[in-house]
Amino acid sequence: MLESWQSDGYALVDRPLFPAAQFDRLSGILKDHLAEHGERIFDELDMPHTRDDRLLELLLDDAVLDLVEPITGPDIVLWSSGFICKMPFVGPPTPWHSDAAYWEGRLDDNEGIVTVWLAIDRSSRENGCMRVIPGSHRQAEPDYRVLDPDAFFGSEAAGVDASTAVDLELEPNHCSLHDGRILHGATANTSPHRRAGYTMRYLPASTRILPESKNNAGHLVWLARGKAIADNEYVNK
Repeated sequence: MLESWQSDGYALVDRPLFPAAQFDRLSGILKDHLAEHGERIFDELDMPHTRDDRLLELLLDDAVLDLVEPITGPDIVLWSSGFICKMPFVGPPTPWHSDAAYWEGRLDDNEGIVTVWLAIDRSSRENGCMRVIPGSHRQAEPDYRVLDPDAFFGSEAAGVDASTAVDLELEPNHCSLHDGRILHGATANTSPHRRAGYTMRYLPASTRILPESKNNAGHLVWLARGKAIADNEYVNK
């Protein structure tokens, strides 16, 4: 897995991540959150673990941390999480982007940041699974063109050669890992099947979270494993 991660910027994990009972619990938590927020056409429920301790138990579980440790190293910070839910027929496409483009000025280094994308529903080409551009994490961040300044993804990376994209199809409770700098996106969900997933994002504890960034104000992070190296403020320190 580590070899493909280093060369391509992503990896697929071809086995269930959690025991069945834990995964069923996660599916139930998503149901609770959707009932609270409303089943909107496109619902990106960001940082839900800061409001729901049930999710923290999963985010700090050894099954996840053992998976990311070869990339982050033994000292791991929980940076963020989010539910992503594309409803049948109406879930819109996700424009090409890198996650790191949205962290500009927030961290002192984007090396070793890993996102675990856990499928709650089956994620397929038909319902708009994530697509990645292999190797793009080692290239310069592209320019972005504005699509809709009021949208969650209001811009798109320019000049992406989509013919090189790889579709990351996943069964429920299976996951992919991707580098924070890799270009990725998704097509619209034109199928009768919902596409829901849970993203779990971690960074090396040597990464400094810059307190002077206004976008870091109020952002809560946990020391997930190991020792604190950078002078970050942790909820659980």
